[in-house]
Amino acid sequence: MKTKELYDQYLITGMVAGFEPIEVASASGTTMTGTDGAKYLDCFSGIAVTNAGHGHPKVIAAAKAQIDKFVHCCTYVYYNPVAGELAKKLAEITPGKLQKSFFGNGGAEAIEGALRIARHFTGKHEFVALMQSFHGRSNATLSITGNRARKKNGGPYATGVAFAPAPYAYRCPFGSKDDKECAARSAEYLRDVLRYSTAGDVAAFIAEGVMGEGGIIVPHPDYFKLVKKILEEEGILFIADEVQSGFGRTGKMFGIEHSGVEPEIMTMAKGIADGFPLSAFIVREDIANAFKPGDHLSTFGGSPVSCAAALANIEAMQSEGMVKNAEVRGKQIMDRMRKFQDTCKILGDVRGLGLMIGLELVKDKKTKEPAADLAKQTRKLGREAGILFGVGGSFGNVIRIQPPLTLTEAEAAKVCDVLEKILKEAAKAA
Repeated sequence: MKTKELYDQYLITGMVAGFEPIEVASASGTTMTGTDGAKYLDCFSGIAVTNAGHGHPKVIAAAKAQIDKFVHCCTYVYYNPVAGELAKKLAEITPGKLQKSFFGNGGAEAIEGALRIARHFTGKHEFVALMQSFHGRSNATLSITGNRARKKNGGPYATGVAFAPAPYAYRCPFGSKDDKECAARSAEYLRDVLRYSTAGDVAAFIAEGVMGEGGIIVPHPDYFKLVKKILEEEGILFIADEVQSGFGRTGKMFGIEHSGVEPEIMTMAKGIADGFPLSAFIVREDIANAFKPGDHLSTFGGSPVSCAAALANIEAMQSEGMVKNAEVRGKQIMDRMRKFQDTCKILGDVRGLGLMIGLELVKDKKTKEPAADLAKQTRKLGREAGILFGVGGSFGNVIRIQPPLTLTEAEAAKVCDVLEKILKEAAKAA
């Protein structure tokens, strides 16, 4: 049977709006190859996962070497040497006093663990999250997700969650046209959320360093500084969700570093092991001590193979300058697309940090009416031109550019060439 037939007959796929018509044969670096021999410049990285590129030699070699030693032991029953080394490395590269990690398998698991330990440490039970946020697809993580499209038909959700406005400058909920002012007003409104929408029992505030599924929403650097001040006044922990914005994606190792703010808890997954399943949350030592025997566990969390891959992944990022390259190549793309934006009537906003870039498409720049159909068409035409993009945003109208951090100058120029051609044609048709 053909792969598509196998999918149709044996996989649950009803939750997917539509597959990209590509059967993957192999992938290397920034290139994905189909079974028909077609090659694609991958600008989505398996949803921001293969940050070091597909099949990075150091990562693959480390995983293979670990497989020859042992594949599984349960990291929370026996001592797993590579888990210990990875936890030490995470303490070294994360900001502030973050020191002790817990390993899981995926982003939702990391976030659920972070929520749980925040409750254990504070003795409080409520959370505040952002509108338009996305934190995972489990019941608990959907409860703190501020995206109706992701939550529909999944309730009832956990109680004790309030939502604050996101600092979305292009569509500021306060009508502010300046991103600094929007950030200030959004942060200040958090006080009202705490005052009127909670029971005064808030354990933690959670937010993404850059809001990925929400449409690559980049908070002004002042936003988290203002928020952190409020949280400290109220005795509330800050959980930085770095599942998508972590591991060099934004031009710094973690997105929150652009704000100079130190969270008490940080979650991570996706780019942590360059495609091997792994996640983690890291906390201060005093917070870590809140867990007592029986409070938490994961059978497969901290897989020796995934931990070995993650260590090699981080070493490759640091030694090969990938984080800096993300900053440079991201600036190259955004500078060019912002220049193009001036003459393109459907390109409403260009935003991002590093190689986490969003192009928001609209039917009219004055009304800012979302153009989800144009975003889908752009993705399709991009694929036909040999480049894979993502589509996201609360209105489904944002082109997501999130390639491996090894993207070259020539590849970045090609991305812009193709986008300009496609968007010019789409603008004429519109």
